Amino acid sequence: MIKNFKEKKGVIYNPYIGFTSFQHFRDEALYSDCITGRSSGVASCETENYECYPVPEGVEEKGREQGYYPDTTVAYIRILWKEFEPKRGEYNYAFIEDILQKAKAKGQTVMFRLMPHSTCERDDVPDWLKELMPCPARPAGMRVKDSPTDPRYLQLFGEAIEKLGERFDSNETLDCVDVSLGGAWGEGSQDFAKEDMRALMDIYIRVFPNTKLMGQFVNVDMLNYISQIRNIGWRADGLGSPKHMNEIYPARFPLIKKELWKTAPISFESYWWISEWYRQGWDIDAIIECTLSHHISTFNTKSFPIQYELKDKIEAWLEKMGYRFVIREAEYPETVKAGERVKIRLKIENKGVAPIYNKLPLKLRLKGGRTQEYVTDIDITKWLPGEYEENTSIELPSGFENGEYELQIAIGGVEYPVVQFANDGEWNGNYFVMTKIMIEK
Repeated sequence: MIKNFKEKKGVIYNPYIGFTSFQHFRDEALYSDCITGRSSGVASCETENYECYPVPEGVEEKGREQGYYPDTTVAYIRILWKEFEPKRGEYNYAFIEDILQKAKAKGQTVMFRLMPHSTCERDDVPDWLKELMPCPARPAGMRVKDSPTDPRYLQLFGEAIEKLGERFDSNETLDCVDVSLGGAWGEGSQDFAKEDMRALMDIYIRVFPNTKLMGQFVNVDMLNYISQIRNIGWRADGLGSPKHMNEIYPARFPLIKKELWKTAPISFESYWWISEWYRQGWDIDAIIECTLSHHISTFNTKSFPIQYELKDKIEAWLEKMGYRFVIREAEYPETVKAGERVKIRLKIENKGVAPIYNKLPLKLRLKGGRTQEYVTDIDITKWLPGEYEENTSIELPSGFENGEYELQIAIGGVEYPVVQFANDGEWNGNYFVMTKIMIEK
């Protein structure tokens, strides 16, 4: 028998993809809307209160009264080095564990960055570091400040990264680490020696063997260096800004290896936030198309509300972002005998712009007089955009009772996140019901 299946329309909030919550968790408050200065093209509001987790007291968070924000299965959390290592050699593991537990309770995975410092005095390097070396202050009237130039700076920061990886690399909720460089927010490499930067990258490679890595697109040397050793994706900030769209992106993207997206995720971060794109009159359709053409999996627009007029446009974007698996066809025997091996052929289409990067199990289940589950050897990370045919088989125990059984299919479940197929039809828990098979003695 060959059965065809109908595709389901609309957004499916599957794991590892889509918009991220920023310094928040799923369904929590959004920042209140901020309006930038339209005349100068430079933000007239400071964003320091939004840069680090946890959100400081006194920040207005009435965004859900002001606009729309899609659901999200990914929490993007950035914390400061001084929060993780308040005293030299003493690490606040409980702080990280609390973040991971909160995300897990909300059905989210975490994209994480440990930042050496921000730009304001409050979010500086650890106090103990200032006793060891000169640490530049923020110049008056400037938004950005420099990092220490002492060679020990990157070495000591690398020790903190090492402890972070040793403790949390095996945690399933920590899905992706955003590789920090030496500058403010962990961005920019200033004038650090190449060998010192590569020594820091070696630590990430060594202590995060099981966690996906994502590097900043501006540092092509770092991306190319790490990609020779292991899979790494990239994250591009400044999305939407005319300068980034017309100058920085066209200059940088050709320098990045084109195939990185096939084995590790691509993420974008908003310049300002989407509500301000709208007010500035930027071409949102062109911005969205840029991300799709570069195989985006996640997008961070910083937990600011979005105008309701843009909801349809945003949800059409989310339908294509990351992976989207549709069962097109299944071939199977209509009647089988207990004790036989049953061959099953599946035709799957990935209608998204990227693969899934997590090797979740694809499972089949027979459910009727008894229930039997089978974990297949199908590797779903091989499903790049396009159609795929998979052949597998299941062996029926000889003691199977006569009768009609449902043939069901699932991705993930139990200790893994669940991936939903984009198909209309009946679901039984995490399993999609494909068809019915008659089993005879």
